[in-house]
Amino acid sequence: MAAQKQELPDNNDAVRWDRVRRRLRAEVGEDVYSSWFARMEIEDCGTESVRLSVPTRFLRNWIQSHYAERLIVLWRGEAPALKKIDLVVRSAVARTALSNSNSNTIVAKPGMTPRVNGIMKAPTQVSGSVLTRSDRTGSSPLDPRLTFSTFLVGRSNALAHAAARQVADAEAGTVARFNPLYVYASVGLGKTHLLQSIAWAGEANDRRVSYLTAEKFMYGFVAALKNQSAIAFKEALRGIDALVIDDLQFLQGKTVQQEFCHTLNALIDAGRQVVVAADRAPPELETLEERVRSRLAGGLVVEIAALEEPLRLSIVETRVAALKAEHPGFDVPPTVISHVARQVTQNGRDLDGAVTRLLAHNQLSGRPVTIDLADEVIRDLIRPSDPRRIRVEDILRIVAKHYGVTRADLLSSRRTANVVRPRQVAMYLAKTLTLRSLPEIGRRFGGRDHTTVLHAVRKIDGLVSVDKSLAEEIEVLKRLLQEA
Repeated sequence: MAAQKQELPDNNDAVRWDRVRRRLRAEVGEDVYSSWFARMEIEDCGTESVRLSVPTRFLRNWIQSHYAERLIVLWRGEAPALKKIDLVVRSAVARTALSNSNSNTIVAKPGMTPRVNGIMKAPTQVSGSVLTRSDRTGSSPLDPRLTFSTFLVGRSNALAHAAARQVADAEAGTVARFNPLYVYASVGLGKTHLLQSIAWAGEANDRRVSYLTAEKFMYGFVAALKNQSAIAFKEALRGIDALVIDDLQFLQGKTVQQEFCHTLNALIDAGRQVVVAADRAPPELETLEERVRSRLAGGLVVEIAALEEPLRLSIVETRVAALKAEHPGFDVPPTVISHVARQVTQNGRDLDGAVTRLLAHNQLSGRPVTIDLADEVIRDLIRPSDPRRIRVEDILRIVAKHYGVTRADLLSSRRTANVVRPRQVAMYLAKTLTLRSLPEIGRRFGGRDHTTVLHAVRKIDGLVSVDKSLAEEIEVLKRLLQEA
C-alpha cells in the first residue's frame, strides 16, 4: 500500500486567502458574504501582518466593527504568528503612504480590552491573545465620562434613571421588561447621558449593544443601499441584544423610517431591548409615521423634567469640585454656589458653562469668586421663566371637554355646528400657543390640509375682536391649558 503523501503548508498568499474566504463564506452564509466580503481583496501578506482592501470607507468600517474577530481567527489558521490585519480603502492603496483616515488595524495584543459597538467588552481569548479594534465605527462615539457613576439623580429624573438602570443591569438573554424604553426631555437635561450610560453598562452583562444617533442610523442605511449591502445592514442590527437610538426627532425620510420601524418591530418581537430618546413625547413627533409613534408609545415613556434646585446645586458643587482638583487655587464659596444654582435654571449645560466662566475669570483676571462676579458672568444665562409648554394633545383634550364633544369628533370630518366651532377654536389655540407649523397642526387634526388650519385661525381671530363671549371662552381655555 502506497504511503500517504504528507500535505505541506502552502505559502502562496492567494491560495491562503482563498481558503480563508471559503471558510468565511461557510460561516456567515452566502447573502452576508456577498454583501460584505465579495469585494475584499488581499494586498500584502507577511508572517505577522496581512493587508486587505475594500472599495469604500463604509464597507471597511462595517467589517471592522462587526467581523474583525472572525477575520483574525480565520487568518491565524493560515498564519499562527499573525499579530494584526490592516484593513484599507482601495482608493488609498495606490498611494505611496496610507493616511490614517483610510486605514484601520485589527490587532492581537495580550492584556488589551476591545471596544465592540462602542462598548468595552470582556477579553476574548484567541491563542493566548486578546483582540482589539482601533475605533468604534459601527456605532456613534461614546463619551467615557457619561456613565451611571457620574449621573446625578434628583426628583426630576429619578424615574428615568431607575428605568435606565433596570434596562442596563438586565442579564444577557433575559426578556426585556420595559420595551421600548422611551426617554424625552428638553436639551441639556441628561437624555444622552442616560443612554450612553446604558451602552457602557451593557458590557458588564456581556450584551451586544449598539448606540446610534438618528443621523448615524440614516447614514448607515443610505450607505448600505448605495453599496447594495442593505441585507447585511439589517441582519447586523437585528443580531444585537440592545439598540440605543438618540435624538430620534431628527430621523427623516420615508424609506429610512420604514426600515427603522421594521428594525424596531423585529427587535421587540424577538425580546431584544430598544431604548430611544427624543426631545418630545412620541405623539408629538409629527415627522414620524403614525405606526412608529404608536410602537414607541406602547412601551415605557418617561419624561425628564426641568432640574429642581437641589439637583442644580449638586451639579454645581460637583463641577466646582472637579475643576478645583485641576486648579487648586479655584475657590468658590458656598454662597456663590447656591446663588448660581438658584439663578441658572434652564439646564445642566448652562450650569456647567456658568462654572467654567467663573474659573476663566478667576484665572485670567485674578479676581476672587464672589456673588458680584457670578452675576457678571452668568447674566446671559439667567432667562425669564418660560410658560408651560402647551401640547396639541392637551389642547384637543381640554377643548373637547369644555365644549362637550369627544377628541374623535375634533379629528373627524363631521361638519355639524357643535363640532365645527370647537375644532376651529382648537386649531386657533394650537397655532397661537405652540410652535407647530400649519402643516403640522393639520396632520394632528385628522390629516387636514394647512389651508384648512389657516382658514380656522383667521375665522376665530376675526370673531374674537367682535364676539366678547367667544373672547372670554378663549381666555378661559388658555388659562386651563397653562394650569393643566
